[in-house]
Amino acid sequence: MKFFIDTANLDEIREAHDLGVLDGVTTNPSLMAKEGITGDANIKAHYKAICKIVEDKVSAEVIATDYEGMVREGKELAKLDDKIVVKIPMIRDGVKAIRYFHSEGIRTNCTLIFSSGQALLAAKAGASYVSPFIGRLDDIAIDGLDLIAQIVHIYQNFGYETEVLAASVRHTMHLIKCAELGADVVTCPLKVITGLLKHPLTDAGLAQFLADHAKAASK
Repeated sequence: MKFFIDTANLDEIREAHDLGVLDGVTTNPSLMAKEGITGDANIKAHYKAICKIVEDKVSAEVIATDYEGMVREGKELAKLDDKIVVKIPMIRDGVKAIRYFHSEGIRTNCTLIFSSGQALLAAKAGASYVSPFIGRLDDIAIDGLDLIAQIVHIYQNFGYETEVLAASVRHTMHLIKCAELGADVVTCPLKVITGLLKHPLTDAGLAQFLADHAKAASK
């Protein structure tokens, strides 16, 4: 499973990269705004800064919702760096734009997926990734993990190369369950990734080892 970090914070991206487990980054306008990054030029410069940190796969989202606008913005984003994956919303014109980018050899991430039917359309159009938002489904009392299982099953049935990128991942159990279900990628905050490090028995065992070592060294 690939680990992406869902942020526009450069310090968090560096920390995840230095941990040695980072495969990519996903961002969106809300995450950019959270870091105080506004204006087209500043946003593009920030994408370039992110690309300097990671080896590959930086999802950069278009703002337009019409076909021509998404194609224009997507081309501009793709020119920033070979690592850019153009993030396209799951709407009618978005599917058309995904087909266009696929024909041009430009990778895409179809975002705001909330049903297996949407994921099927995106795969048929040639999306490189689909992003089912499991946490947001949980928020309305629908099991988001069931959607991951459905999409993985459908893609396996027909051999689609589109990768399932589990998004809106809120906690470590979300991540573990997505891994069990066969999601290709998970994107989440840094705290979810570092949360995998923690276990009380590890802490207790290490404390005991260090205490025993200190006792032996004092003799």
